Amino acid sequence: MTVDGAFMWALILLLFSAMLTLIRLLAGPTIPDRAVALDSMTTTTAGAMVIYGVVTRQAVFIDVALVYAVLSYIATLYIARYLVKKRVGIACECEEGEAA
Repeated sequence: MTVDGAFMWALILLLFSAMLTLIRLLAGPTIPDRAVALDSMTTTTAGAMVIYGVVTRQAVFIDVALVYAVLSYIATLYIARYLVKKRVGIACECEEGEAA
C-alpha cells in the first residue's frame, strides 16, 4: 500500500465517521447530544480536509481546515455557554416545587 493509498483510506474512514455523527446530530435525544455531535462532525471534517490537502499537495486545504477548526471551536463554546445559561438539557439540582 502506498502512502497516498493509506491517506485515501484514512479519508474514507473519516468521512464515514462524519456520516455516523451526522446521524447522531439528526437523531440526538437531547440538545447537548446534538451539540457534541456537531463538534465531533466539524472536527472530523477538518481532519478530512487536512488529509485531502496532503493527498492533493495543496496547502490551501490545510489553512482552510485550521480556520474551520478554530471557528468550530468558538461556535461550540458559544453553544455550550447558551445551553448552560438557559439550562437546556441539563438536569436541575433544584428542590421539588422550586422552579428551574
